[in-house]
This record gives sequence, C-alpha cells and structure tokens, in this order.
Amino acid sequence: MTTADTAGTRTTAARHQRPGRVLLLGLVFVVAVVGTLLVTWTLITMFGHKQDARQPFVRVAELSEISIDPEPWGLNWPHQFDGYKATAGDEFYGGSSAMPESKLDHQPWLRRLYAGYAFSLDYREARGHAYMLYDQGVTERVTKKQQAGACLHCHASTNVLYHKVGREAMGLPTDDASLAAELNMDAVIRGFEEVSTMKYQDVLGLLKTMPDGTPDENEPVVPQPPVGGFTGEFAGQPVPEGHPSLITGEAHPVSCIDCHNPETMALRVTRPGFILGVAALAESDEPVPHLPSVERWRRGDRSERYDPNKDATRQEMRSYVCGQCHVEYYCATGDTLEFPWGQGLKMEQLEAHWNDKQFPDGTDFYDYKHGETGAEVLKVQHPEFELWSQGVHARSGVSCSDCHMPYERDGAMKVSSHNIQSPLKNINNACQQCHNDSEDVLREKVETIQARTVAHMERAGVAMTEMIDAILEAKAAGVTEVQLAHVYELQRKSMWRLDYISSENSKGFHADQEATRILGESIDYSRQATVAALRLRAPEAPSTEDLPIEPIQGVTPTEEAPFDPAN
Repeated sequence: MTTADTAGTRTTAARHQRPGRVLLLGLVFVVAVVGTLLVTWTLITMFGHKQDARQPFVRVAELSEISIDPEPWGLNWPHQFDGYKATAGDEFYGGSSAMPESKLDHQPWLRRLYAGYAFSLDYREARGHAYMLYDQGVTERVTKKQQAGACLHCHASTNVLYHKVGREAMGLPTDDASLAAELNMDAVIRGFEEVSTMKYQDVLGLLKTMPDGTPDENEPVVPQPPVGGFTGEFAGQPVPEGHPSLITGEAHPVSCIDCHNPETMALRVTRPGFILGVAALAESDEPVPHLPSVERWRRGDRSERYDPNKDATRQEMRSYVCGQCHVEYYCATGDTLEFPWGQGLKMEQLEAHWNDKQFPDGTDFYDYKHGETGAEVLKVQHPEFELWSQGVHARSGVSCSDCHMPYERDGAMKVSSHNIQSPLKNINNACQQCHNDSEDVLREKVETIQARTVAHMERAGVAMTEMIDAILEAKAAGVTEVQLAHVYELQRKSMWRLDYISSENSKGFHADQEATRILGESIDYSRQATVAALRLRAPEAPSTEDLPIEPIQGVTPTEEAPFDPAN
C-alpha cells in the first residue's frame, strides 16, 4: 500500500470518528449544563430553606395580650391555624342532631355513679378542641343544673377576662391599651379568684364583653353555642331578657393566646389553676423525676415560688400547656377552683388532699351527695396529666405534644401539628419516631391495652352498682346513718377510683398498670362496702364452731424446723 493510500485511509477513518466525538462532546456539555442547573437549584433551595428557618413567619398582623380571636394569628401562622380549625373535622357540626354519643347510654352504670350530680343528666363523648365551648354551652349539665363560672377556666379563652377583673380589683387601669400591653399574672390570678365562684351564665356574659383583638368583626372562627343551649335555659330557668350572655359579642374556646406569647410565640402557661397547683407540687416532698425543672428548683434556694414560665424546660412546657386543663380539679361555687397537687400527682395523694380540705365555712369537703345513698362523695374531672405522670412515656421524657401534636414538616420548618387528636390517627409521626414496629402492630398494642382497661372498668361498674343496692337494702332494713358511716367511707373510695379511670380519656393507655391497679382497688372497696352493708342488715351470723371441718395437714408447720449449722 502506498503512502497516499495510507493517508486516504486515515482521512476516511477520521471522518467516520468525527461525528462520534462531536456527539460525545455534546453529551458531556448537556450533562454539565444539567448538572450545573441541578447544583444551582439545590443551592438556591437550601438558601431559601435556611432563610425560611431564620424567619419562620411573616408578621402580617400585629398581636397583643388581647388577641383572643385566633384569626389574626392565622395570618402570621397559616399552617398552624389550619390545624387548629381541623379539630372541628371537615366542617363544624352544630345543632342537637350533631351531638356525640351519650356515654350514659353506652355505660348505664354511669347514671348510678353520678346520681345526684349533673353528669347523670348529660355526659357525652368528647369532640375536638374546636367544640369545647359549644358543647359545654348546650349540655344539660348547664341548662338544667346550676354550674360555676370556674367551668370556663378550661373551656374558654379566659386570659383577658381574668386579667381585667383582677386589675379592677387591684385598682389598676383596665382600658384596652393597658390590657394589651402586658399580661400581669398577679392580676390574672386575682381575677380568677374573683370569678371562680360566680354562676356560669354570669361569667359567660362577662366573657362576651371582653375585647378579643378584632373589634370590627363578629364572625368567630367556630360558631357560638346558642345561649341557654337548645332549650334557652340556664339552671332550668329561661334565659331572662337583657341577660349579659345575650349581648352581641364573642366568647372563644381555648385559643392561640392561651398557650403562646403573642410577641415571641414561646410556649407559656396562662391558667392560674395550673400555676398555683404546680407551685404547690414543687413545694411538696413527692419525687417527680419526669419534671426535672421541679427537682432542680427544689435544690435551689427557693427564694421565689416555682414558676413554670421561668423555670420549666421547653420539653416540659410541651406537656404543661396541656396540663392546664387535662387534669383533676375542684370546679363548683363552694370555693375557688383548685388543683389538688400539694401532696403529689398520684391518685391516693389527690384523694388525701381532698380528704384534708375544708370549705371556707369549716365543713368537710365533698363534691356532691350521692343521689341514692346520701354519701358525700368526690367527682373526678379528667386526670390525663396525673395518670400520664405515672406512665412509661412520662418517665422516658415523652411529652403530651410529642404524641398528640407530633412534629411535621412545613417547607424547611419542623412544626408541631395543631390538629390535636389521638396518636392512632397519625401513627407514623406520633409513634414510629421512637417505635420500630409497623402501624398494625402498634395499633394492636394500644387497642389491646384499652380493651383490657375497659373490660376491667365494666367489672368495677358492676361491683359499684351492687354496692349501692346493698346499701339501699341496709337503709330499708332500718340500719342507721351512724352505722353506715364506715360503709359510706368505702363507697367514697370505691367511686373515686372508678371515676378516676372512667373520666380519664386514654382508656388506661397513659399508664396501663396504674389504671388496672386503681380499678382493682375500686372493685375491692365496692366488695368491702357490699359485705359490710349486708352484715348490717342481716341477722347475726350463727357460730361456725360446731361445723365439721378437716384439719389442715402438711401445710403449716406447728414447730420450728431444726437448724444444723453444718448445712
């Protein structure tokens, strides 16, 4: 082959290779451009997320200490506001036909447990936070029986009401500007003490006169309950013309301002009952390892009372804001609303607190006289915080919000869900952040615990009703009140324990072993009372000495076994 032929061959090969090289270079260029775009997009997105994290909200609306209406808050924090509204469900369901199922129909023994008390008239399954004021306003407990204004301590946003009444009692200015400037907790506590023993309808009327931060609108986020419920009554009487509760104004259920500082959005406790109760708990000797700030305060000089807004950790505050309302307390017109935590958070310690308490007139404390037996008994509210305090989650540092308001992503931000609900409705976020089981396994565990607790509760309910029957039979047989005094004490213990678990809303899950123990004690006290009542009404038992029995053999030694030091 000549040189010319070789050169021609090379030229032809080069011509064939050139398109491939061009294609390769073009592909490399496209990949580089796409890669550059992806990197640029990633960097821009990261920068944007960092900026979002630095500025988690845009302050569209200015808020103050009178911003009760949650709507302006929703302009600044729309994601949380949507969650808050979601507690009503797909839409707000009002009216008598939309009321939830009656617990009295599902568990008839509750009528006998609460005989003589307003709960025997109307006691329904709870709905979401959006309904807390509406459902209270229409319940027959309010429309048929006189209730205390203290009931609004937890069912309404009461900061401004307490603050204004307290400032007035202390001789401080009560104009809107003074109320908006700061939340004077001393004045809030004073106002709380002033209105606690007032009638429900009168406090509701006061509540509607309070500024709520939106003076130019009267369309609340959630509908107002009809005044006097579905029958237009308070305490069995028609609502009188001109009553303050009839004025055009808004009363709001628990709102953003009850748990958040309007300037910083920091969590805070605003309910006087909790502030006073947890301070009393801190001053007790009862160990509370799940509340490390209390233990730390106890080790200090105690120059000031324990203040959750100053002393608590943020993780503790994620339970404290819930514990403002989901607790046991006294709520009637005989005295100021009170959390019974001066001896501790266990069931027996709360019971001991009430047993030691007296009304202002010096008489022994009780919630109501039982309508069938006449015994002076206690009524438990809803001790979720106290029962949770005895459980494994509290000891592990898990807060109420971790499960009922689990963290979720909103863009670059990690925020708590404000659609407060059962963890079973959001197992992934609420449970699987700690538990490595499947959703089905976790659901089965919870439902098993709850089913066992309910079954035990039903047995306690049967024992309680048989106890009441036995007491009534003893009274019919002529047994005196003096003779029945000890039986009444047992009845009080039994009913307190049964009510403690039946009124607590986790069906035992917050502390399942503790719940089972308490129900077991309720059954025991009911049976003791039944036996005592039967013995009082029955003839004296005959002697058993002459009955033939087989002596115990080979079980109980009659003399000490010999001791051999060598062995």
